Amino acid sequence: MSNFAIIYWSGTGNTEAIAEILKHEISKANHNAVITPVSKASIEMVDNCDVLVLGCPAMGSEELEDSEMQPFVESIKPLINGKKIALFGSYDWGDGEWIRIWHLDMVEAKAKVFNEDLFVKGYPDEEKQDLCVNFALKLCNF
Repeated sequence: MSNFAIIYWSGTGNTEAIAEILKHEISKANHNAVITPVSKASIEMVDNCDVLVLGCPAMGSEELEDSEMQPFVESIKPLINGKKIALFGSYDWGDGEWIRIWHLDMVEAKAKVFNEDLFVKGYPDEEKQDLCVNFALKLCNF
């Protein structure tokens, strides 16, 4: 059994909905999963989890949210060498450039980054929920 910390920022609720699906599926697979918005996240959560799952929608011109999520990500970089990390988020337009950049940034910080990222266009409706469920199930074997 692994301990997952799901830390996210959500502006419209789309990324929060994805986080809830991930938590549900990871818990259903008999792993421990805690979920928290980044505004309430702590360094201890990062230290104490086996797998860190970070979520943020694309903002501006394909960037991370810059008032809470980006500073949090920067603050944990010294702690994530070798840490298992997975990334997810939502977007309205574009092609996922923000999450590819984020993925590379985490690799450069020497994290052990899950080989695929989950990015969902808009709200995770029924069809998109299947993507989230499959991602969560794969994460359980990470």
